[in-house]
Amino acid sequence: MKRWRKFGEPLAILYLLPALIPLTAFWFIPMGYVVYLSMMEWDFMSPEKLFVGFDNYTALLENPDFYRSLRVTFTFAAGTIVPTMIGGLLLALLLHGKLAGSPMYRAILFSPWVTPTVAVSIVWSWIFEPRVGLANSLLSGFVPGGLPWLQSETWAMAAVIIVTFWKGVGWTMVFYLVALQSVPIELQEASRLDGSNRFQTFYRVTLPLISPITFFLSIVLVIDSLQAYDQINILTQGGPAGSTRTILYFFYQAAFERFQVGEASAVIVVLVLLCVTFSLVSIWISRKKVHYLA
Repeated sequence: MKRWRKFGEPLAILYLLPALIPLTAFWFIPMGYVVYLSMMEWDFMSPEKLFVGFDNYTALLENPDFYRSLRVTFTFAAGTIVPTMIGGLLLALLLHGKLAGSPMYRAILFSPWVTPTVAVSIVWSWIFEPRVGLANSLLSGFVPGGLPWLQSETWAMAAVIIVTFWKGVGWTMVFYLVALQSVPIELQEASRLDGSNRFQTFYRVTLPLISPITFFLSIVLVIDSLQAYDQINILTQGGPAGSTRTILYFFYQAAFERFQVGEASAVIVVLVLLCVTFSLVSIWISRKKVHYLA
């Protein structure tokens, strides 16, 4: 036994190698190179890179367009995460019961998630077409002339949020369905025997028991919203007038339109820090909540 304990750490590292090798090759090394590029001035074509230290970060923090892209990103995140989670939970509650054709409805609602975002966005760009699109055809009785969905600073973000919600609500529904199936029926029946109605049973019993799934979905959806690109590129290209230019689209323009590799790399470093910060805060809140309930 002592002999095995002596070699315990090397063996543990050996067992971790299958996961550490691809993680190092495809995450740690590329991320380290991005941090290196964020301290350089380079335009993709020059044979030499000029070291500028933290000048790219300083310029980024002094750029009003960067702060606007952050504001747009947070608006997009708030407009997609909350409705997607609430919509997915409501659909899960509906399909969790004995509804005729429930498996078929689940498959239909989940299908947008497995459809490529580019294809979905192209179809929705036709739906939002101001003259002959389905959206304005449905609104013609309420809004004469329809809405300039993708051509308006007021409505472009709403259009992008609608597309993102439509694509993701079925995915959250699946997670909530699994969570609801794991809730013990005995606890729900005991709550009703104590005089609780359906809403009180859901609020006091079901909702706390599915809270781990809610925290998981919140983390994943926030990271996904911070990385949103495909639907924005297809629908609005960050416009009109930057009204849908998220931080990732800001990176794309810096890297592949202005060829400012250092600035673009600095944007990615900031984006990764935002994702890590939110994940750590969410985990901390989740642990506090579990400790409080315990």
